[in-house]
Amino acid sequence: MPIYEYHCNNCNMDFEQLVFSSSQADNVPCTECGSSNVERKVSSIASAGTASGSTGGASSHSGCGSSGFG
Repeated sequence: MPIYEYHCNNCNMDFEQLVFSSSQADNVPCTECGSSNVERKVSSIASAGTASGSTGGASSHSGCGSSGFG
């Protein structure tokens, strides 16, 4: 069940909505004014790393512990 981001063209409100099916995702009313004049926004993907060149938390050593296998 994804959470989609929407923008209301009527009241200019941005909001998120938990959607249970893909057909429901296209028929979401604005949570502020109730208008059906909303657009689904392209959502950015959250990531663990924020620094440039980050490996997302992956380390360079292998295996469990500090010595790896062997």
